Amino acid sequence: MTQTKNNQPLSGNEMPRVGGPATMMRLPSQTTAEGLDACFIGIPMDIGSSNRSGTRLGPRQIRDESRMVRPYNIRTRAAPFERLQVADVGDVAINQFDLKKTVNIITDHYRGILSHGTVPLTLGGDHTLTWPVLRAIKEKHGPVALIQIDAHADANDEIFGERINHATPFRRAWEDGCLQNDKVFQIGLRGSGYSDEDYEWGRRQGWTCIQAEDCWHKSLTPLMAEIREKIGDAPTYISFDIDGLDSAYAPGTAAIELGGLTSIQALEIIRGTAGLNIVGADVVEVLPAHDLSGSTALVAANLLFEMLCVLTGVTPLQ
Repeated sequence: MTQTKNNQPLSGNEMPRVGGPATMMRLPSQTTAEGLDACFIGIPMDIGSSNRSGTRLGPRQIRDESRMVRPYNIRTRAAPFERLQVADVGDVAINQFDLKKTVNIITDHYRGILSHGTVPLTLGGDHTLTWPVLRAIKEKHGPVALIQIDAHADANDEIFGERINHATPFRRAWEDGCLQNDKVFQIGLRGSGYSDEDYEWGRRQGWTCIQAEDCWHKSLTPLMAEIREKIGDAPTYISFDIDGLDSAYAPGTAAIELGGLTSIQALEIIRGTAGLNIVGADVVEVLPAHDLSGSTALVAANLLFEMLCVLTGVTPLQ
């Protein structure tokens, strides 16, 4: 690798992986995004969850498992820390007793990150967080194309009369004009529901809703080629709910559904975004209490690394 003044993850050849800083990939930490091309940031929240609680501990567990992720992508040949200045900027100090205040805290915090021209890669936390992040993204970049990997559309209008929760972020983002409707792609939708409206609402807005059954037993590389062509040079946000994967790969999450995507397909999706204008991304809904082997958090850490690799502009080998 070339010599660089950029931050580097602490190598497992210098410090055993059970030691060192408790940051994402054992990177240096800093309190702001100043001088960074990209940053890892946690949002430790679960106050928007409707089923199992505990995703507030997701960012910490993802960071812990990320100690196993090495800095060079052998398949795609991306060496992100040679090309990009990256650090872990810690967590958003949310109000764990007030969800309505929390979404505003998140938006304000991300305004600060984006003011430095930094691309935020977010460790969640429940999926509510994507809406306030997208509000800040819109202020900086305008409405975005969205690639959402998820078992659920998360476009409900309300639950128990509440309009802010982890089942509503993309309805709220749509209302706020955060999305380019003809460039919204939801991949992996599945499971039982209350009616066709669960997915049809999005389709009526012009969204492309791809159910998991249409992904079974096939490579998603051709699908991603189609998505790249449709998105073009539009600013793009990736939101990866870990329950988009089958529970065989990601058991540690709040709302498991049968018949999900494979970890191979997850890599095809993320690597298939190479060449797009990625302005932010997240991995959400990691729930450590139901992730006894740590495999879900390890998958999440690897997906975040793959997202970072995409930012280098290196085109993956096919």
